Formats: sequence, structure tokens, C-alpha cells
Amino acid sequence: MSPLLLVTLCVSALYGWVAWRLQHTPPSASVRWLLPLALLAHGALIYQSVLGQGDIRLGFGNSLSTILWLTALTYWLASQGAPLAPLQSWVSGLAAASVLLMAVFTETHAIPDSKALALRAHLVVSFLAYGFLAVAALHAVLMTMLEKQLHRGTLLQGGAPPLLTLEAMLFKTIGVGFALLTLAVFSGVFFSEELFGKPLQFTHKIVFAILSWLVFGGLLLGRHFRGWRGRTALVWTITGFTLLLLAYLGTQFVLEVILRR
Repeated sequence: MSPLLLVTLCVSALYGWVAWRLQHTPPSASVRWLLPLALLAHGALIYQSVLGQGDIRLGFGNSLSTILWLTALTYWLASQGAPLAPLQSWVSGLAAASVLLMAVFTETHAIPDSKALALRAHLVVSFLAYGFLAVAALHAVLMTMLEKQLHRGTLLQGGAPPLLTLEAMLFKTIGVGFALLTLAVFSGVFFSEELFGKPLQFTHKIVFAILSWLVFGGLLLGRHFRGWRGRTALVWTITGFTLLLLAYLGTQFVLEVILRR
């Protein structure tokens, strides 16, 4: 077994243990410092995979892992001072799976001219947008589950924040994610030749990204002018993030995993 694979398995196991502990018991001191350790080790694995050869190398495995690492990191930061342990346990479980998937889907491709500062800034903003909107999508799913459990007279094991607290966090997260997505989409559309060395082409990736931007923008406008909340907001959030997944990760999955290109 290679040292890198051994480290990967250890990081995944550490995430899994933290997820199990958060799901079954109140957060302990050991969990509070083991989760940042898992995040740090996961980030080091991503750095090695994406930047370890000098240029930027992306593929389905390390892209998905990067997005879920940012999601787990955001949730960990948000959980400081908020009762989000049951939700954090699920995010940690997804991060554990993403570490394993990075070891399974190892194919990567170098990004042309990846040392250009503008392109690196575009990629960082794009991944941050994915991370924040992934948090929003998870919030939407968890709020839907919590609402159903409350209607049945049950609660999530270990307790959960009030729905109004989650809703406030949801729209704050969407606001940040939408601002980042706006920068990513508009920089990609209007500065395509400077960033990627070729004129803009309206591929399905661009189309899905723009559709996602329109959905999240429409949701924020509906919230501001019509007071949208509850199930309407949750449906729009999940729809917007699904379109965003299809824009990049869906494309990579089809090309790399199914078509082997």
C-alpha cells in the first residue's frame, strides 16, 4: 500500500469516526480538535492532487473532494456558536466519502496557462461558489427533513437548531454563494479569451451555470420582494444547485468516468 493511499484511508476513517460521534453523542473535546485535524489533512491531500505537480490539475475526483472539503470547512466554521452537530455529522460523512472517491477517480488533466493569476482567481472563486451553494443545498435538504419530522412530532436525533435559525443561515449562505457565482459566471463569460485563451463558446457547461445563476438570483429577488420562504425557497435552492452540479461536475463525470476522455 502506497503512503498516499494509507493517508487517504486514515483521513476518511477520521472523518467517519467524527461523523459517528457527532451523530450519537454531544460534541466532546476530542471531536472538537479531531475535526479540524481531518479538515487540515484533507486540504493537504487536495493541495497535493491539484497543485502538487506545479500546474493546476483537475478531475472529477479531486474537484468533488474540493467542493465537499469547502462545504465541511464552512459548516465547521458556522458551527462555532450554533447547535449544528447533527448536521455537521452528515457533512463529515460526505467528506469521508469524497476522500475515498478522490482515491478511486484519480484521472486529472492540466489546466492550460494555469499559472496565470487571473485564471487562478477565477478557479478559486468558482470553487468557493460551489462550496457555499453546496452548504445551502444541504441546508435545504436538512430543513425539508426536519420540517417533515416536526409534522410527525419527532425530532432529529441529538436535536437541531430551530427552522427559523436554519432559514436565516440558508439565505445568508445563498447571498454569499450567489455573489461568488456572479463573479465566476461573468468573468468566464466576458473574459473567456483572457482566462482560457479562446473566445466564449456556449457549451452546456456555460448554459447550466447561467441557468443556476438565474435560479439563485430569482430566489433572492423573490425573498426580497415577495417574502419567499419555506418549501418554495427549498425547492429553488435545490434546483439551482442541481443545475450548478450539472454545469461542471456532471460534465466531468460524463467525460472522464463514462466516456473515458
